[in-house]
Amino acid sequence: MTAGEASGGAGVSSDPAAAVRAALARVLDPEIRRPITELDMVREVRVEDGTARIDLRLTIVGCPAADTIERDVRAAAAAVPGIEAVALDIGVMTPAEREALTTRLRGTRRMPFGPDSLTRIVAVTSGKGGVGKSTVTANLAVALAARGLRVGLVDADVFGFSIPGILGVSGAVPTRVGELILPPVAHGVKVISIGMFLPPGDGPTAVSWRGPLLHRTMEQFLTDVYFGDLDVLLLDLPPGTGDVAISLGQLLPHAEVLVVTTPQPAAAEVAERSGAVARQTGQRVIGVVENMTGELFGTGGGDALAARLSTADEPVPVLARIPLSVPLRAGGDTGAPVVIGHPDDPAAQAISALADALAKRGRGLAGRSLPVQPR
Repeated sequence: MTAGEASGGAGVSSDPAAAVRAALARVLDPEIRRPITELDMVREVRVEDGTARIDLRLTIVGCPAADTIERDVRAAAAAVPGIEAVALDIGVMTPAEREALTTRLRGTRRMPFGPDSLTRIVAVTSGKGGVGKSTVTANLAVALAARGLRVGLVDADVFGFSIPGILGVSGAVPTRVGELILPPVAHGVKVISIGMFLPPGDGPTAVSWRGPLLHRTMEQFLTDVYFGDLDVLLLDLPPGTGDVAISLGQLLPHAEVLVVTTPQPAAAEVAERSGAVARQTGQRVIGVVENMTGELFGTGGGDALAARLSTADEPVPVLARIPLSVPLRAGGDTGAPVVIGHPDDPAAQAISALADALAKRGRGLAGRSLPVQPR
């Protein structure tokens, strides 16, 4: 029995290098969110005269997470009993090592969010712009992440992208590891947007793409962006029933759909078309969100929309009524979502209740292949 075993694992290990490697297994790459030992970033560990000598290999040259990884590696190794100093030899993976890593991360499936995926796909749509769809989506994503869920968010509104600004990551640039794109993380949410790939400039950059390029962009967001294992993937769709909505219907026919409207009847009538297009592609409308609830924008739009989208087999409820809120609007302007900046605000509470409802709602089995065979 070793000294470590005799003390229940709390003492000095008979193999100090193994103890250091075990400690490093708890260090996560902040972008990939996996242990650095699992990613083969730790090439060698030696312990000589109380000094832990660690050969560390980063994924790419100029890795933006290099300082964080180095700090965490030093702290983890220094905390091992018997280690008095830490010496790091930091390099970069070879092309072959990087290719092996990306192949392992991607796995054998080209489309990680297919019908057999355990990730729940929720597309948020609206009939027209200006109803607060993106603000609702961003805050919903943050609220779900705050509940311990692993959440990804795709800003599919290519022409009117606003998610990076609402989440406070306007200047973020995704890291590329081989063919994989690592999405930035904001408030616990992994997020990707076309706005992160446009060249910086003094003024706004317009995107004017046609159908085939839009379809390829959506496909790349779903296949080449490494989200890892997610519980929920939210899609912020552009308003209306255009190319992106149709493409995502083809790529993700098993997705669930939330339709956002304001209370006035005219907005609700337009929003009904988005729900109808979703159903034509096989997607399921699971609920309506009435935003900007209050007399200013009329009344009854959410209920009317839910009634028109409901069928005998699929009733569609109003899942949330979000009141007009200055903190909600201000949080979207400053990149501080109201659900964490002002959790007691009525709008934040309504979105939090929506997150609770979605978190408790189980995903249906329609379209999924089950790991059982009849006898």
